[in-house]
Order: sequence, then C-alpha cells, then structure tokens
Amino acid sequence: MLNERFFSEKLMRWNIEANNRVMPWKGEKDPYKIWLSEVILQQTRVEQGLKYYNAFIRAFPTVKSLATASDDKIYKLWEGLGYYSRCKNLISTARYVYQELNGKFPPNYDGLLELKGVGGYTAAAIASFAYNEPRAVTDGNVYRVLARFFGIGSPIDNPAGKKIFSKLANDILDKNNPALHNQAIMDFGAIICKPRNPLCSNCPINNNCYAFKNDVVEELPVKEKRMIRRKRWIYYLVIEYDRKLYTRKRTASDIWENLHDFVPIETRKEVKIPSLFKSRQFLELFTTGSYEVLHVSSIFRQQLTHQDIAGQFIRIKTQRPLKLENYMLLSQKELSQLAFPKFINTYLKD
Repeated sequence: MLNERFFSEKLMRWNIEANNRVMPWKGEKDPYKIWLSEVILQQTRVEQGLKYYNAFIRAFPTVKSLATASDDKIYKLWEGLGYYSRCKNLISTARYVYQELNGKFPPNYDGLLELKGVGGYTAAAIASFAYNEPRAVTDGNVYRVLARFFGIGSPIDNPAGKKIFSKLANDILDKNNPALHNQAIMDFGAIICKPRNPLCSNCPINNNCYAFKNDVVEELPVKEKRMIRRKRWIYYLVIEYDRKLYTRKRTASDIWENLHDFVPIETRKEVKIPSLFKSRQFLELFTTGSYEVLHVSSIFRQQLTHQDIAGQFIRIKTQRPLKLENYMLLSQKELSQLAFPKFINTYLKD
C-alpha cells in the first residue's frame, strides 16, 4: 500500500512538473474524438497515428460526417495505417452511434463496451477522459510501467495476468482525477519507461523500482505466447485491357478485407515466373493465349503481425476481355480513388 501511494504521488508530480508530451487529443472531452484517437492508435505508434488522426478530424469532424461518408472514402483515408479490421469496426460503430443512438456515445464504461470494436481499454479511456469516470486504462505502456515498478512476473498476454494488472491499475488510480492519472501513466511509459533504452537514470521513481534495483528492466514485462508467423507468396497479375486494369474489392475474411487488389495467384512457396505461366490458375485465365507480358517486377515483401507476405507483380496486356467474376475494369484515375494495401501501393509507386 505504501509503495502504491508513493508511485501515484510521484507519477502525478512528474506529470505536473516534467511531462511536456503534446498530442491533439490530450485534454479532449468530446467522446467522438477520444474514440477516434483510440481506434487509430490501437497497434499504431503515436508518430504514425498522429497524421491520420488529424486527417480524419479534418475530413470527418463529427460522428455524423463519418457515419454518412462512403466506405471507399473512409478506407482511402485509412490507407497505409494497417490493421484494416479497425477501419471496418470504425465505420460500423460510427453508423450505429449516429443511427441508433442519435449521434451520442454511451455516457459510461458499461455502455461503451457494447460498441463494436470497443474493448476494456478503449472503454476505460473514453469513460475517464470524457466523463471523468474512475476507470483505469491498461495499454502496453501501463503494463510495462507496473510490471517494472512493482516487479510483476505474471504474463501480460493471458487472462490471469491481465486481471492482476487491471486490479493494480484500478487500486492505484487517483479516483478524483482519473483522466489526468491515466494520461500521466501512459505518457510516463512512452517518455521514461520505454520498451527499449528506458531513461532509468532520470526516472523519479527509480529508487523504489523493483526492476531497476534488481537489474531486470529488460526482462519485464513478461509475455507468455510465442508468435507463429505464416509465410505467403502472392503473385499479382496486373492485367490491362483497353487501357484499363482488372481490379476487385477483397471481401473474404482475410488480410486486406475491403481493400482493392489485382488478380492474385497464391502459392505455398516461391515459384519461378516461367513455372507460374504454366500453372493451372494462369492458364485458366488466358485460355486463348492472346496476351503480352509487359513487365515482371522484382520481389516485394511486407511483414504483418502474424504473416510475412512476399511476391511479384506481372504486368500483362490482353487483346480480349477476360471472364473475371467480381472484377471491374478501371482507369488510372478511378484507381487513384480506391484504397489498396501497402504491399500493392509500394509497387504502384515504384
């Protein structure tokens, strides 16, 4: 209890005297803007998310403007941010709030949890920042700070461990100033108690920090699960007919859902391009043989959270239209209005 009080007092003092971290959503009370910032920052560095947040606020200053916009316009603005399921949930929730809740976000933690894509962390952030409800946030910064200072060896990525951290975070929360306290501990984790090269020598609580005193800073927090990465090879056929390209919107529950791409041939491993031209998938597309290969790209790669994507782009010109279900023939101008995954955009800008 004494250590918990010491931690909270020192944290709040640091926040007043030394925390100069500036972000446009700090001090924000509008639940829409807080929600938008939290969705954008899920699994995204602040440096990257900041420009997207500002762009979204300019384009969609209210939940109504976001809810009534077209999917393609929203995805285009999200393009490059990754984790596109967030964008799908963003659209769904905005429309639900606008259409079913008269444009007003639920005014408490329990109500916020009912929204699609809103978990405990996001609900606590909105509830505390917008409504001053005493709910502790527990993001990666908070896990790291608590694990190191209090010497908690429980994994942060299993239910039992999360329960321990959640209880501690709520125990030490300043109930009179939950928004200020939550922002302070997140900023502390981002500025002082960083994942790599933390500023331990300048830390105002290092004398009481378990990890610092026991030289285990780099070992905390603990993660239980080992990520298994899937490797995929995708060869994209960029097929031109009548100065337009065959393009589709991806609808399957897979990577890049709701983004656009060209005609893919996916293989389990790398294949040589001459062998690809002899494959069943390729020959079924070009039954007449009336095509010309214009260009074969070098190998492109993209690393996702659980997958490594590699492949090439083959530019092909055909003299006859192809029978491609769910594909559209689009001009370059039309393509520029659509959202593509980073893997394809890198090729297009190459």
